[in-house]
Amino acid sequence: MDPRVAVIWDLDGVLVDSASLHLAAWQAMAKEHGLAFTEQDFYSTFGLRSPEIIRRVLGDFPQQQVEAMTRRKEHLFRALVKDGYLHPLPGACSAVNALAAKNVRQAVATSAPRRNLVMVLDYVNLSGCFQALVSGEDVSAGKPDPEVFLKAARHLGISSEKCVVIEDAPDGVLAAKRAGMRALAVTSSHEAEELHLADLVLESLERLDLAWLLTDGSSAA
Repeated sequence: MDPRVAVIWDLDGVLVDSASLHLAAWQAMAKEHGLAFTEQDFYSTFGLRSPEIIRRVLGDFPQQQVEAMTRRKEHLFRALVKDGYLHPLPGACSAVNALAAKNVRQAVATSAPRRNLVMVLDYVNLSGCFQALVSGEDVSAGKPDPEVFLKAARHLGISSEKCVVIEDAPDGVLAAKRAGMRALAVTSSHEAEELHLADLVLESLERLDLAWLLTDGSSAA
């Protein structure tokens, strides 16, 4: 494995264009409970763990009910994936495969449940490209806490300063910086101004220059 750098990917909004599926699942689950879940609710919480979203948007329910609502929402999301509505974001698969061909260590670090993570990677044929997977169940604190990225780096056996995180959400970028890692942000779900803490912001991974990832970041994409 290339010792110079490791790349840690977020999942939703970075590797796959899953926002519309998650929104539909949230709205369907909320409707079952006689509640509303708006697009604004969704985009203001996208990237957080489901229990945090439920308590922030839908109400401070008992833990058992939060867990049941979380399971139902994720079941609805996976059903949409199975129905063929999920697509990788432009440039994502080619970048992952190009890094794998160069023997660069890669991980996925996401707030999503592990079952979703494994299913999505299988669906887009990327399962064999990563040396570590860290899901929402593997950490005690969600982003912007850096735990998920620090755990990914430990699993990869590389120091934080050699890691580059690819994110789409402000909380994810902040988590990466708190972990002492470089951050590359993609404007798939947030405006560039919201991602200003990132070291580099791109409109699409199709514009990604691998040299930026594999050096100290002095070159531009």
